[in-house]
Amino acid sequence: MTADDSFGRLDDDDYPAYTMGRAAEMLGTTQGFLRAVGEARLIAPLRSEGGHRRYSRYQLRIAARARELVDQGTPIEAACRIVILEDQLEEAQRINAEYRHVAESENPTTAG
Repeated sequence: MTADDSFGRLDDDDYPAYTMGRAAEMLGTTQGFLRAVGEARLIAPLRSEGGHRRYSRYQLRIAARARELVDQGTPIEAACRIVILEDQLEEAQRINAEYRHVAESENPTTAG
């Protein structure tokens, strides 16, 4: 799953979804930072029935990684691009491992 796939997503494993204020508090950052990562298209807040912004645990994990990079001096837009690429790489590696496991189980090699 890439970071872009998180837009509007609220899966069962993502509950609870946190308000912007609570999400910022959990990340040790400001609501402005969450708005900035949204503007950089890293995460977009989910909407509750009342229209309030909410963030899933997946989105908080992604934002936390971006925050680490920003704290190290990376500009926010670059940090968001890096996090998206890291997420895509992680997903590609997971898929590759699954395919390799299936291929090895279908074609076991015999020794000697």
